[in-house]
Amino acid sequence: MKTSRILIVGAGIAGLALAKVLLERGLAVDVVERRADGAPDLGAGLYLPANAVRALEAIGVGDEVAKYAAPVTRQRLHDHRGRVLSEFAVDRIWGDVGPCLAMTRGELHTVLRDAVDGTAVRYGIEVRAVTDDGTVTFSDGTSSTYDLVVGGDGINSAVRRSLFGGPEPRFLGQLCWRFIADDTAIPGLTDWTARLGDRGRTFLTVQLGGGRVYCYADINSSVPTPPGGDWRTLFADFGGPVAALLEQGDGAHFAALHESENTAWTRPHAVLIGDAAHACSPSMAQGGAMALEDAWVLADTLVAEPDVPTALEAFQARRTERVAWVLAQNHRRDKARNLPTPLRNFTLRRVGERMFKANHAPLHEFP
Repeated sequence: MKTSRILIVGAGIAGLALAKVLLERGLAVDVVERRADGAPDLGAGLYLPANAVRALEAIGVGDEVAKYAAPVTRQRLHDHRGRVLSEFAVDRIWGDVGPCLAMTRGELHTVLRDAVDGTAVRYGIEVRAVTDDGTVTFSDGTSSTYDLVVGGDGINSAVRRSLFGGPEPRFLGQLCWRFIADDTAIPGLTDWTARLGDRGRTFLTVQLGGGRVYCYADINSSVPTPPGGDWRTLFADFGGPVAALLEQGDGAHFAALHESENTAWTRPHAVLIGDAAHACSPSMAQGGAMALEDAWVLADTLVAEPDVPTALEAFQARRTERVAWVLAQNHRRDKARNLPTPLRNFTLRRVGERMFKANHAPLHEFP
């Protein structure tokens, strides 16, 4: 496809990954990012399941990612006291799709940012409006018309709000806190371990290498606002290393979790990717994976198809069923974690590995 101008809104994981592939294929790309420095949330870690790692390799940054990332070889499910409910090697879930890795969000952002020519990204620029003909008005008062506008600007996407409309993302009834801790003096931490309490409480640790561990805690809530007091008291009854890790949780990043309810991601001159299109529960750790797959598939269709509308139609067709599967599995897993505690624990002891295999089976295929 020959197109003169493409604008990518958002220099996050999805936007930079797409820019990298499109620039390599000789397409004219501009990227704008509302943050002045483009810095991501430095308190966030990323568990990259095998399909995410495969997408990074297809995008062409697999070797650079490997310099930062730590391998994750096992997944463990414990109760809040540390008793094992289920444990399995990740290659039993993913087979020959590839390895699973962990790294910080900042490290992945650095890899992708370094892979894109710096002149392609303009920081501190917001999108004010987008019209159906591809005309974009920016926060500096300028405007320009593009053959394609890509909304890779996250769950609060300005492109989606301006051009697509539809419902706002739906609150999932979950609140989370996340931070990165030093694990050098804390025994018993390895790979990926989720500790499950009652009332939907979860405390997850993922080792990042270099004496660092990513900590993620969440609870059920009827409102999208943090409870009063120190959030860490909500996990005071969790055993094992949790208490020592919580001591390092000052300044943890808080978020209320939301899910996008939009199902149409394309217009004649615009498309949504990543969280702008399909923000979801982190239950399956597929948010980043779906964003990276979006970037690869969109680049592939733009190059393969004769014009923008045809490419976008092909993109939507290739992504709809796969993303719907992930959303459905997230819902199933979130419901399972809210089963009565004895029933949940019994189920995970009996069929935990089988459940994880079923959750991920369709993702083995290349998108």
